[in-house]
Amino acid sequence: SGKSTLAPALATALDLPLLAKDVIKDVLVEVLGAPDLPRSRELGGAAVRVLLAVARTAGRGVLDSVWHDDARAPLAALPGSIVEVFCRCDPALLRARFDDRSGRRDGGYFDAERSADERWNEQVGRPLAGGWPVIDVDTTGPVDVEAVAEQVRQAC
Repeated sequence: SGKSTLAPALATALDLPLLAKDVIKDVLVEVLGAPDLPRSRELGGAAVRVLLAVARTAGRGVLDSVWHDDARAPLAALPGSIVEVFCRCDPALLRARFDDRSGRRDGGYFDAERSADERWNEQVGRPLAGGWPVIDVDTTGPVDVEAVAEQVRQAC
């Protein structure tokens, strides 16, 4: 929890473009529709593929997405240095923020149809850690974005 808040601020602090999966998925849902959960998942996967393709072309940027184990290889194949910023917070706060955010979305995501096990699996609570540096950030409260940006700079 905190990725969609931290990522734009971090992109600004690092003077990098922000590449956000949710922005891509929102457009895909708007144009193609997502009448059910399988379609929403399909568009989510497509959005990640588009995000990675844009990142390859851009060569640099802050990528805002939820990464799962199967993303290690595509991320490792990107050009340049990779630094993972893992947003960590109390699981109860994570769920509350997710539920609040889901309630504000346009209904194309069908989060209410997803089981708790699916939404809150073991991958949610740990970094991807694909062999690159990982910066663990507590997003329970306000984050010192410039301090995180400096950690990213030092890790590159």
